[in-house]
Amino acid sequence: MQWISLALALLVGQSSAQGVMEMMRFQCSQLVIDRLDPLVNPGLIPSPHLHQIVGGNSFNASMDPADHDLVAGSTCTSCTFTEDFSNYWTAVLYFKARNGTYKRVPQFVSEGLRADGGITVYYIPAPDAATKVTAFKPGFRMLVGDAAARQKTDVRKVCHRCMPKTGDNSNVNCGAPDSQELPTKMCDGGIRSVITFPTCWDGKNTDSVDHQSHVSYPASGDTSVGASGSCPTTHPVKIPQVMLEVMWDTRVFNDPELWPEDGSQPFVWSTGDSSGYSQHGDYVFGWKDDSLQRAMNSRCNGAVCSALKVQSSEDAMKCTKPRVNAEDYDGWVTEIPGMAMSA
Repeated sequence: MQWISLALALLVGQSSAQGVMEMMRFQCSQLVIDRLDPLVNPGLIPSPHLHQIVGGNSFNASMDPADHDLVAGSTCTSCTFTEDFSNYWTAVLYFKARNGTYKRVPQFVSEGLRADGGITVYYIPAPDAATKVTAFKPGFRMLVGDAAARQKTDVRKVCHRCMPKTGDNSNVNCGAPDSQELPTKMCDGGIRSVITFPTCWDGKNTDSVDHQSHVSYPASGDTSVGASGSCPTTHPVKIPQVMLEVMWDTRVFNDPELWPEDGSQPFVWSTGDSSGYSQHGDYVFGWKDDSLQRAMNSRCNGAVCSALKVQSSEDAMKCTKPRVNAEDYDGWVTEIPGMAMSA
């Protein structure tokens, strides 16, 4: 089972007092696919490249924390837990055909979950149950990765995995053979993209100019799972580890007649990048009241949590937003929306 294999891979070298590492794992169905980016390009319509967005339906192009309350402004969420009105978004993957046209790669849902595409979200506490993590504060936001990157970076927590036909690989997440680069071969089980956020906070700022400096990965143990390792003195507060997992159904393009004649890989991120280095993830906190802190204190596991309210997959899939930009995101196109701006 893929979910069991993933959990085992995440848990290599990790255990809690009960011998099991608890982690919240739930699905957020597709809210909208659009060229909006309230963190990097607030207010710009359209933004330079396309994103797939999930979470609360108050998402918009600006989302100024001074006057935008995700909880009060949302009437629904596309996530499993009804108290989570946060927004999560990533770049979108495209297939480039031999004739130069592009097609958006469909998404599928990680094993054991049900949704319309979207993102599988993880909130992981410290491996040691005695170590508490501090939930994010209203207005908190952060970004991992760099949409402009075209060569290898030191962001080891953004990676791709060429999935086997069934089950999963046994290596630790983002450990070899996972890589920052897009896979160079046909993947029998599609491509999984993983984005893991930092687990240390400066304890003061809910944001920073680059949306990254107010958080940090641990000074040690940064390859471990959850809020593990030692936080640097500059960022002493342990926060939950947020991880995004996106499953791309590249299987529909596994035909040698469709791939480039020179054997190069044909997938391109919506940033215009075919290397894979530009994949990135954005997060804007929007949990109601102290619900996330309660969930972390309870060390909830999977998509069931006695401290939280749950909605059906059907209700989560009903939560959508109309597109702001009237562009063709689903048909065969001669260029990826925003490609000229991203070039």
